[in-house]
Amino acid sequence: MSSLNIAAIRLAGFSWQATRSARPSWVSQRLAVPRRVPPFVCPLRASSSRASTIMPLDTPRVTDDLDSLNEFFSQKILPAFPDGVQCSFAYGSGAFQQQGTEHMSKNMLDFIFVVDDPVAWHTENLQINRRHYSALKFLGTRAITHIQQQYGAGIYFNTLVMLGARLIKYGVVSTERLITDLLDWETLYMSGRLHKPVLTLKQPTNPELIVALDNNLHSAVHAALLQLPDTFTEEELYMSIANLSYSGDFRMSIGEDRNKVSNIVVPNIPKFRSMYSKILESEEHVFYNPVRQTYEQYPNHISQYHHLNLLPKTVHINLVSLCNHNRAIPDTEDVLRNLANDPHCGTYVAKCISDIVKRSSYSQSIKTILTAGFLKSVKYSSKKLLKMMRSVKNKN
Repeated sequence: MSSLNIAAIRLAGFSWQATRSARPSWVSQRLAVPRRVPPFVCPLRASSSRASTIMPLDTPRVTDDLDSLNEFFSQKILPAFPDGVQCSFAYGSGAFQQQGTEHMSKNMLDFIFVVDDPVAWHTENLQINRRHYSALKFLGTRAITHIQQQYGAGIYFNTLVMLGARLIKYGVVSTERLITDLLDWETLYMSGRLHKPVLTLKQPTNPELIVALDNNLHSAVHAALLQLPDTFTEEELYMSIANLSYSGDFRMSIGEDRNKVSNIVVPNIPKFRSMYSKILESEEHVFYNPVRQTYEQYPNHISQYHHLNLLPKTVHINLVSLCNHNRAIPDTEDVLRNLANDPHCGTYVAKCISDIVKRSSYSQSIKTILTAGFLKSVKYSSKKLLKMMRSVKNKN
C-alpha cells in the first residue's frame, strides 16, 4: 500500500483528519479539486449574499427531524440487532413525508445497516433474528455474505419483518462496498438513495466513508447540471438529482408509484436544500438569479468539461464505451474533451447513468427473490403494484 493521503474535512461541526487508503489517481484528483466560491444568493433569502450564513448544515446527507423515529430506532431497533454497525439510516415513505402519504407510521420502515464485517454481523444476527432470513439461512453465514457481496448491488435485504408494532425492511451492506459505490457509482443503488434526504440514525465514524458521502453529493450535482437547461428552478434541480437513480429502473414501469420522484421532492425541498446549498454555493458554473428566482448556467466546452471530468468512474467508462466505438480516441480525457463540445452531451450522460441503474435494478431484484423468499417476494411485489395502481388512478 502506498503512502496515505491526509484529507482535512469539516462535517457536522467536527474537524476530522481523514486518513485515506490508496485509491486510483482519479479519486485523489477529484477530492483535491479546488472549488472557487462565486457570489451566491440562496433561494427564498435573496437579501443574503451568502447562503452559508443562513443555512447551517449538519452533514451533507443528514436531516434531523422525526425525533420519534430516532427514539424508536434507539429503543427498539438497535437493541434488537448485533453491534458492529458503522452507520445506519432510514429512508422512504416510512421515514419522510411524501405526497399522497398521510400516516408515515403505517408505512413499512426501510433502513440500512452499514457494517465493517458482514460475516461477523450475519453470524450474530442469525443467532438473534434467525426468523428474519429466508431459506438461505440453512446455507450458513458465509453463503449469505457471498450472495450479499457478489450479486446485485452488494446489499442483503430482509423484508416484511415485524418489530414490535412496526413493519420493517432492513438492508446490510459492507462499509467497503458502500464507499466504492459512493465514489464510483458502480451500481448507483446505495449512492442513489443517498442523493435524497435520509434520516441518519447512527452517524458514521469512518473518515473515508464521510468523505465518500460528501463526494457522492458533488457527483450528483455535476450529473444533474449536465442534463438541465440554461435556466431552471430549484425544484427542477432536485427533481433531476432525485431522478438519477430511477432512470433506467425497470421497476418504475411495473411496480413503483409513477409519481415517485415528484412525491419525494416536492414535500422535502427544504431537506434537499440543506444537502445541496453549500455545493451550489461553491460551484463556479451555476448562479442563482434572485429576481427570476431561478438558477442559471452558461454551458460551454469549459463548463461541460468541468462537470464531465468530475463524474464518477463508472460513468466515465460508459461514456468511453458509448462515444468511442472504434477506439479512434486514445484515452478517457480526450473522449471527455470531445464530448464537452457536443450539444448532446447531457443526453449521452443520461444514457450512461440509465444503463448503470438498469443493470443493477434487474440484478438486485432477482437477488431479492432469493433473500426474501418466494412468499414474501410475492407479497412485497403485490404491495408495490397496488401502490402503482393508486398512483395512476390519482393522476387520472
